[in-house]
Amino acid sequence: MQQENKPDRYVSFVGIEGDKNSRELMVMLRRHIDDPHKSNRFWDLFNDKLKRVGQPDQNGGRCLDELFLIHSYINNIRELFEQYDDQPALALLEQIETESC
Repeated sequence: MQQENKPDRYVSFVGIEGDKNSRELMVMLRRHIDDPHKSNRFWDLFNDKLKRVGQPDQNGGRCLDELFLIHSYINNIRELFEQYDDQPALALLEQIETESC
């Protein structure tokens, strides 16, 4: 049974703010990947994908969202946050992984 204070994605997504949390995490991620001293070709390409969120006409008909990108690149994102010891971002990433991925 689902506890009131701890949503369980396997029971219901009620109480889980997956979209909001995903957008917030992307803001945290962009603080790093938009900095030319912290970025690299991988993050440049990731940024291109991020620009196509919600634009299926720009992505071969597929509509990307932030949660999909987090799920697809969770290990890369975690590694970047660990590299820069971004504890708030790591905590939110862990929450998103537990609740939504």
